[in-house]
Amino acid sequence: MIDPKTLTGNWNYPTTIWFGPGRIKQLPRACRRLAIRRPLLVTDPGLAKLPMIEQTLAQNRAEGLATGLFSEVRANPVGANVAAGVAAYRAGGYDGVIAFGGGSSLDAGKAIALMVGQDRPIWDFEDVGDNFKRVRTEAMAPVVAVPTTAGTGSETGRAAVIVDEDAKVKRILFHPNMMPGVVIDDPELTLGLPAKVTAAVGMDALAHAFEAYCAPAFHPLADGIAVEAMRLIHDWLPVAVMDGGNLAARAHMMAAASMGSTAFQKGLGAIHSLSHPIGAIFDSHHGLTNAVVMPYVMRFNRPAIEDKMVRLARWLHLPEASYQGVLDWILRLRAEIGIPHELTALGVGPGDIATLAAMAEADPSTGTNPRPAKAADMARMLTWALAGEVGA
Repeated sequence: MIDPKTLTGNWNYPTTIWFGPGRIKQLPRACRRLAIRRPLLVTDPGLAKLPMIEQTLAQNRAEGLATGLFSEVRANPVGANVAAGVAAYRAGGYDGVIAFGGGSSLDAGKAIALMVGQDRPIWDFEDVGDNFKRVRTEAMAPVVAVPTTAGTGSETGRAAVIVDEDAKVKRILFHPNMMPGVVIDDPELTLGLPAKVTAAVGMDALAHAFEAYCAPAFHPLADGIAVEAMRLIHDWLPVAVMDGGNLAARAHMMAAASMGSTAFQKGLGAIHSLSHPIGAIFDSHHGLTNAVVMPYVMRFNRPAIEDKMVRLARWLHLPEASYQGVLDWILRLRAEIGIPHELTALGVGPGDIATLAAMAEADPSTGTNPRPAKAADMARMLTWALAGEVGA
C-alpha cells in the first residue's frame, strides 16, 4: 500500500515543480520566489465558485499578497478571454499571474502573462516560423501554475492554445519564457474531479506521452519520460476514474500529466492535428477528442511506429508485445473509463470531413507526425473515426 504522503519532491526539470499533497499552502512562497507581490489569479467561472479559490485568495492576502481574481475563461479559451484578462491585469496594477485550474485556465493565464507587455496583436505570436522573436521578453509577466486536473500538462509547457473565433481555428502561442517559473502540483486539488472529466483529462495526458514517444525526432530524454508517463497512466488512470478519492492514484496521474507535457517538447502528431479543428468548430473537450481519434491515428501511423509499439508493450507488461497489443490496451482502457468509440459522439458528421481534414493538414502538430499526412490522409482517419474502424 502506497502512502501518498511519501509522494513528494522538489523537481527542476523542465522548471521548478513543488509536488505533493498540501503543497498549495506554499503558493505565497512561490509568488515571492518570482518577485510577485500583487498577483492576478486566472481561473474559470466554475472553479471560481469553489471553496479552494476562496481559500487560496484568503491565504495569499493573509500573507500580504494583494491577489485579484479573473475568471472569464471559456472551456476552449478564446482571444477575447485573453484580451479581457490583459485589461484586468493592467487596471489592477498586478505584477504577476497565478494560472489556476485545468488546461484552459493555465493556457489563458500564460497567454495573459505574455500579452500584458506586448504592443502587437495576439496572433502575431502564433507558433509559426520565428514569430516568437517578436515578443518583448522583458515585459512578460512571471507565472505560477497551479493545475487542478491531471491532463494537459500545460504547467510544464512553453505554449498556450487559444481559439481565434473569427477564423474558427485553434492557434498555438509560443515563447520559451512562457514556461511557468514555479509549478505547484498538489494532487489534493484534483480529488473532487468527476469521473468523466478524470477520464478525459487522463487520456489527454496519454495522448501527449504517446505522440511524443512516436514523434520521429531523436530525443531519448523525452522518450524516457514519455514511456514512464504511459506506465503511470496504465497503472493508475482506471483507479483514479473508479475511485476519485484515491490520493495515490491522483498523485501518479498528476505526475504523468506534467511528464506528458515535458515529453512533447519532442513533438506531437495527427491526434492533435485532428483534435484542434474539431475542438475549435464543435467546442469539444480537448482530452476527450484526443481519446476518440487516438486509435484511428494509430492505424494510419502503424508502418512507422510498429517497432516502437513492441518496446512500449514490453515496458507496460502487456500480454502481447506488438502494435496490436498496444492498440488492444488502448481500446480496453477507453471502454473501461467510458470514452466513446466513434467520432459521431462529438457531433461530427460526414459533411464535416473535408473542412476538418484541410485544417488538420495545416495544424502545427502535423509536422512531427511519424508519417507525412496530407488532407487526404486526414480525411481517411476521420472516415475511420466516424465508422469506428480501427483496422485488423
